Amino acid sequence: MELDINEDNLKHGLLGLIMALVEIIRDTLQLQALKRIDSGILTEEEIETLGQALMELDIAIEEIKAEQGITESVQGVRDGLDEIVDDVVDRLINPERWREDAVDQGI
Repeated sequence: MELDINEDNLKHGLLGLIMALVEIIRDTLQLQALKRIDSGILTEEEIETLGQALMELDIAIEEIKAEQGITESVQGVRDGLDEIVDDVVDRLINPERWREDAVDQGI
C-alpha cells in the first residue's frame, strides 16, 4: 500500500493551521488589551499605541491569508477548534454529561 501525499495540500493545510493559531494568539492579546484598558492602568497614549498595534496585526494576518489563499482553510480550522473548546467547556459546566457519554460508549 502506497501513501500518496500531495505536497501542496500538506503545505496549504499546515499554513492554515499555523495562521489559525496566530489568530487565536491575536484574540487572546485583544482580550488582555481590553482588560487592561478597562482596568484604567493605561494612559491614553498607551491605549492608542496598543490599538494601533492590534490593528496592524489584524491587517498583516488578513494580508497573509489572502496572499496564500488560505482564508477558508483557516476558518475551517478555527471552526473545528471552536467545536472542541465548546465541547470541553460544556463538559466542565455539566460534568454529568461525561458520565452519560461514558455509559453510552460502554466505558
